[in-house]
Amino acid sequence: MRITSAISAKQSLRYLGIFFGCMIAACSINIFVVPNRLLTGGATGMAIIFHYLADLPIGIQTLVYNIPLLIASYRLMGRNYTIDVIIGTVVFSLCIDATRFLNAYSPQLDEKLLAAIYGGVFNGIGYGIVFRMNGSTGGFDIIGAIIRKYYSMSMGSVIFAFNCVIVSIAGILFGVTPAMLTLVCMYATSLMTDKVIAGINRRKAILIISEKHLEIAEGIMKEVGRGVTFLHGQGAYTGAERNIVMVVVSLTQIAKIKLIVHAVDKRAFMVIISAGEVMGRGFTKPTLTNRPERTDITLDTTAKQAIHKALHGE
Repeated sequence: MRITSAISAKQSLRYLGIFFGCMIAACSINIFVVPNRLLTGGATGMAIIFHYLADLPIGIQTLVYNIPLLIASYRLMGRNYTIDVIIGTVVFSLCIDATRFLNAYSPQLDEKLLAAIYGGVFNGIGYGIVFRMNGSTGGFDIIGAIIRKYYSMSMGSVIFAFNCVIVSIAGILFGVTPAMLTLVCMYATSLMTDKVIAGINRRKAILIISEKHLEIAEGIMKEVGRGVTFLHGQGAYTGAERNIVMVVVSLTQIAKIKLIVHAVDKRAFMVIISAGEVMGRGFTKPTLTNRPERTDITLDTTAKQAIHKALHGE
């Protein structure tokens, strides 16, 4: 019973996140994109073109254009995938038309380039939240998913190709400048979407190779408060067995790790790798408050003094 309740609560939060993301993207379209005669990518971009030409509602158009794509999705991608896409598509379409009144509150920007950047950024935030909740707003994402499944092509490349068609149409109908600004908007959207999906507060994975791996590990655990893992490695040239210290930290903790490593072993080899998303205890779960301390790893006096001096300058 508890498991069922937990799953229901998680699903509710997920759909709330999808709604929140759709609302942000819809507000961005009606505040920055449409009042400045710009376009976005996907089916919404096509809907905006016909809105400019015939004053047709963008949201209803977006929903109509997605119907054949949803049918294809149901037949080729399955029921579960399509249900999530339908929810995202309907919510997004309703949000666009529901926030149409925001056209009148669009800020008067001297440069349309600012509108393209701001529109792209807020679009990206909205789409990123939707995708992070494992949702979708439909459109070219469906085509990209189908092509990726059956033809092993890059989803990003497929979507980019279709968006290039929209930019070309914009250039023919409205001139070169709107088309170029639309490219800026799309780029900002793509960049921000990736940032939100991966996590703006990115973590770093650090690998440290040193003969004094025990001292380095203990220094990190005591001074930084991060868990450390030993990976067993072997030098390809010497064949010597080595222990590799692995630790995942936030950006603000990298400098302290460097000081500790340098204080213990100036010859240590260290690699810092970007970690797009980290899940687990200490990051997405609380740390253990009653964790027993290691008694088999102790810092000698020299290492302890070197770390203290490096960190506190005393």
